[in-house]
Amino acid sequence: MSQRDTAIHLVAGGLAGTAGAVVTCPLEVVKTRLQSSKGVGIPQPPSHSGTASTRRVCSKIPKHQEAKWGYRRTMGAMFAYSKQADRMLMSYNYQVQQCARAGHARTTSRMSLIQCIRHIVQTEGPRALFKGLGPNLVGVAPSRAIYFCTYSQAKAILNQHIPPDTPIVHLSAASAAGFMSCTMTNPIWFVKTRLQLDGQNITALQCIKRIYAKTGIKGFYKGITASYMGISETVVHFVLYEGVKARLIAARSGGVPSDTRSPRDFVEFMAAGAFSKTVASCIAYPHEVARTRLREEGDKYRKFWQTLQTVWVEEGYRGVYRGLGTQLVRQIPNTAIMMSTYEAVVYLLTTHFNSSFYENT
Repeated sequence: MSQRDTAIHLVAGGLAGTAGAVVTCPLEVVKTRLQSSKGVGIPQPPSHSGTASTRRVCSKIPKHQEAKWGYRRTMGAMFAYSKQADRMLMSYNYQVQQCARAGHARTTSRMSLIQCIRHIVQTEGPRALFKGLGPNLVGVAPSRAIYFCTYSQAKAILNQHIPPDTPIVHLSAASAAGFMSCTMTNPIWFVKTRLQLDGQNITALQCIKRIYAKTGIKGFYKGITASYMGISETVVHFVLYEGVKARLIAARSGGVPSDTRSPRDFVEFMAAGAFSKTVASCIAYPHEVARTRLREEGDKYRKFWQTLQTVWVEEGYRGVYRGLGTQLVRQIPNTAIMMSTYEAVVYLLTTHFNSSFYENT
């Protein structure tokens, strides 16, 4: 592969990733919130406006304890009649808070996509749907550029040594591209995830300073093991995509290779990309939940397999696949836009440079 072809794939990959990221950013925010242990929204302190409201929040508080406390309302405040009641009231409030948080997590995890978006807009404003877009745009162009460039170069090298354009070539090239892309851009995605999970309106620079102050440079690579495990999704995606694309081209051209492309070809590329990404996402989705949990603040989630085991024990199989519906809704248009943009840019640039070359000669 020449330097010109390498540059074409770099530009095409960067433009393709940017186009997909901008269009599907709100869905990315909702998906990340669903995958996290905090749920869609930022839990608010429960309201203690009376016995009726606290009973609605948590029905597990024993009624005989409420009868012992003997509290009454005066101007909206609760006054206990004895020191023992004060201690019991503190315990009661703690139990109410814990039940409220648990109820909030259960409620938000059952929200539909539209309800999630409405909840985020109402509690944090419309701008919250585009949290992390800055790091996303900063990262998606180099990430996709590195990926597509590595993939095309690896495929070209492998085609010279083993039977060309076979599944093993596509699998090996996709693995190499995924490993290179994850290693180079993990810090950017780490910051993006933290921004999307944070309930405060902090800038990317403030987030970077906070992470560095707590964990240093190695903190930016937390969750990279899950990213490496996610290479399997990329491998399945590209192997399927290449296979479906080859069959579509062969069916259209009657088995005769052709360098010309029509609008219908790019529509078929979009369909091939959407289909292959859907299958790959369903197979390898749990690694995304583990990656998001590992990028949360705190030490509850430390390693990849430990995180998956914790989520499975505490939340069951539904927890391991939380946000899958939103992921599919986001990935189908994102992948379709990305793959068709990539193919279109490569075709246009290659055609332009080839025509310029023949004109000059």
